Amino acid sequence: MIHESWYDRHVLPYLIDMACGIRPVARQREKIIPQAHGQVLEVGMGTGLNIPFYDRTRVTRIVGVDPALRMHHLADKRIARAGLNVELIGLSAEKLPVADASFDTVVCTYTLCTIPDPAAALAEMRRVLKPGGKLLFSEHGRAPDANVARWQTRLQPYWSKLAGGCMLDRDIPRLLQDAGFCAATQSRYLPGPRFVSYHYWGEASAS
Repeated sequence: MIHESWYDRHVLPYLIDMACGIRPVARQREKIIPQAHGQVLEVGMGTGLNIPFYDRTRVTRIVGVDPALRMHHLADKRIARAGLNVELIGLSAEKLPVADASFDTVVCTYTLCTIPDPAAALAEMRRVLKPGGKLLFSEHGRAPDANVARWQTRLQPYWSKLAGGCMLDRDIPRLLQDAGFCAATQSRYLPGPRFVSYHYWGEASAS
């Protein structure tokens, strides 16, 4: 059983909700989420910040997976306002309790940075996608500039403790490739501190 501190239970969910809800990040969600269709699996639903961006005319059902049950009361409010059919599952993504080839779309935004085993999680996402299905993603990760990357490495131990295990320097394109995805990826710095603002986004299919 994982012990959670008072900070983890009562402060962290609101900090994450605020940090992941800033306007530059919301614009990234606006680019990605409306493309979701059919049966959707959202990995790392968190506080439900993606919920307002789903197109209700394209989505039939959403299954949201997140181990942090403390986040779900915030997600519940957004789900109620949106009027979407959403099922929440309090589990991590490394072993998903769903059948092979059962989703048209997998959504993964600002999640790969915190999953303990991102390779296992991506393998599961690939497994549950139907043939022709798409993984829609938007993540921050390793910066291409050597000086920024060095700062990411230096800050990592301190940042991770404050930000719920968030890793600053994960190589998102490599993780997708190693998991057997063929990704159409865009990337650039968003407004904000450079050590945390290099973003990768796009869509991927099983290669």
